[in-house]
Amino acid sequence: MSSIFEGFLSTSEVLEVFSERYFLDAMLRFEASLARAQASVGLIPQAAAQSIIGTCKVELFDVAKIVRESGRAGSLAIPLIDSLRETVGLFNQDAARFVHFGATSQDVIDTALALVTRDALDLIEADVRKAVAALLALAGQHADTPMLARTLMQPASVTSFGLKCAGWAAPLLRSLQRLQASRAHALSVQLGGAVGTLAEMQDKGPQVLACMAAELQLRAPLFNWHTQRDEWVALGCELGLLVGSLGKIAKDISLMSQFEVGELNEPQEAGRGGSTAMLHKRNPVACMVALAAAQRAPQRVAALLAAMPQEHERSLSHWQAELAEWPGLLMSAHGAARAIAQALPGLQVDAPRMRSNLDSVRAGLPAKVADEWFNPRLVRHAAELSRLQVQALTALQQAAAGENQ
Repeated sequence: MSSIFEGFLSTSEVLEVFSERYFLDAMLRFEASLARAQASVGLIPQAAAQSIIGTCKVELFDVAKIVRESGRAGSLAIPLIDSLRETVGLFNQDAARFVHFGATSQDVIDTALALVTRDALDLIEADVRKAVAALLALAGQHADTPMLARTLMQPASVTSFGLKCAGWAAPLLRSLQRLQASRAHALSVQLGGAVGTLAEMQDKGPQVLACMAAELQLRAPLFNWHTQRDEWVALGCELGLLVGSLGKIAKDISLMSQFEVGELNEPQEAGRGGSTAMLHKRNPVACMVALAAAQRAPQRVAALLAAMPQEHERSLSHWQAELAEWPGLLMSAHGAARAIAQALPGLQVDAPRMRSNLDSVRAGLPAKVADEWFNPRLVRHAAELSRLQVQALTALQQAAAGENQ
């Protein structure tokens, strides 16, 4: 689910979350939970459930072989279920017929995707929180640091670097709030059976679903979402917005770190941002990762939206196309979040250079214009506004932290 180039544009943690072994393990967790729930309501024998549960261990399966065979089968679930059924039968032939009872391939794959997505979101949100904390610290520290505001890529008036940092933090906090709300709806068990009716489970389907949701710590939806993907895609849209906000921060920092501007620099350490040819260069690599993510995420989100008009009860190609895009979106999101979270705490702020750039523009203006747009009272106003915004954002941050505990 990744390529050699994902390594430096993402993180090892999220790459592991979407590795073949990790995903198949999540699918086996679904199958074990399904058997346990069905046995608890009397749909399958307890002995059969125990045999199935005991066999749902990823180390018992040839992951590479299952992945190879998925192309011919048209689904990752088919070779896995075949192998699970065969392995269960080696120890308990009677139990083999109860493997995957009443479920369908999309049930196991969608639920597994919800499980691994939850792990990826936890990684993303943790790094976004670190970025917010660093930005609020910078905003407080530099509330009174004057700098040149720029509009349409040209010098404009005076502002405060602290106010700029508060402006970077605000959309990240809003994204965290929206992600929390969206994931609460999107991270659901998928259980509909072949056509969404759970007919094979008779009237026990809702009980099975509730048991599985409790065990897997996912939501039990009122309806299956085989081809009703709105809540799932809404989560993808929120990720796209987050990546865009991280990209905005990266864009500003990269512009301010140009030699001719020289107001900011990413942290300096061995092996970071070097050039193979020009030893004097300091490339803003964190900005590069976040901006690369911002280039890729819109196409991923668009692909999710384009796949929404799915046919009837189960889709041909649309669902499969959506699956292929989802890991890349989360990999980009975590790559951007981690890059910015690591760069901000050690961000090098050159306040004298900010002042010098400001004074250089002011010196070239007529006195009346300079007094209008570069008056010291404008700096004081920006500083006051920065403190007010830090106070409000800190309150929001603390409230969100309390809700997550």
